[in-house]
Amino acid sequence: MSSSDFKYLYGPVPSRRLGRSLGIDLVPFKTCTYDCIYCQLGHTTNKTMARLSYAPIKDILSELEIKLARGKRPDYISIAGSGEPTLHSYIGELISMIKNMTNIPVAVLTNGSLLHVPDVRAALMRADLVVPSLDAGDDEMFQYVNRPHPDISFDNMVKGLIKFTRDFPGQVWLEVLLVSGVTGMAADAEKIAILAKKIGANKVQLNTVCRPAAEEFACTVGKNQMKNLASLFTGAVDIISDDESADFSVTAAKDTANEEIVSLLARRPCTLTGICSGLSLHPHDAAKKLKKLVDEKRITTLRTEHDLFYKIAEKQE
Repeated sequence: MSSSDFKYLYGPVPSRRLGRSLGIDLVPFKTCTYDCIYCQLGHTTNKTMARLSYAPIKDILSELEIKLARGKRPDYISIAGSGEPTLHSYIGELISMIKNMTNIPVAVLTNGSLLHVPDVRAALMRADLVVPSLDAGDDEMFQYVNRPHPDISFDNMVKGLIKFTRDFPGQVWLEVLLVSGVTGMAADAEKIAILAKKIGANKVQLNTVCRPAAEEFACTVGKNQMKNLASLFTGAVDIISDDESADFSVTAAKDTANEEIVSLLARRPCTLTGICSGLSLHPHDAAKKLKKLVDEKRITTLRTEHDLFYKIAEKQE
């Protein structure tokens, strides 16, 4: 199986929280319960609460077996990808089968919107780490920032987070993504901090916009302001760095296919450093491949205040 044949696995990608993270994509692109203003993948095209068998578990496990037999061991197997993973009706079975296959810890990155559903909470119980999100401190801001499916209420979402965190035997890291001029102000962040205390996760991870977002007005909160806002939260609090270069082993891998880069960028825009880290490419080798893909108009670049990002080129009509 070549790199281009992997349909459900991607990476390992450089994760600011999880090191080298081997990703599993369980649902079709932008199939989600939210349409967040800050999403790096753009607008949700299928906003739904329908829990279906979107991807065959057997095929995912076959890809995983092949992937684990190759290359360097990832730090985490992360169930995340390009939509909301808890929408997959067999996510619990997948986690159990992965745990029977390998001792690499399994992380689930979820927006937390369905944790009020008992079946969803039960499905995640064998994971090692769950990273749910809380981006708003009241319903008005929830509607503005997350733009949820109409059947998801703010109160039920929060109750689901509290219930899950109390019952889950593993680690829960609550991600709070702050947006400048929206939730990046003390009054709004304090509301989130009050709820975070009630949820009682093992740690809170404060994050902000660091890649091109769905809405242009979704902007980064400055480092000093992030530090100020962190003081509003109790317990263990991490401020997630936007530096993708931390402690990754970068080695030459000339046989890495261009399709593997395309597969990575189809799920998230990345800098040159991020691509090198995630795919174990030497920067010079990666630069050559990226230039070729840009020349072929398969990918394009986008300059932000942080860095130069590579992303999939929009198809021309």
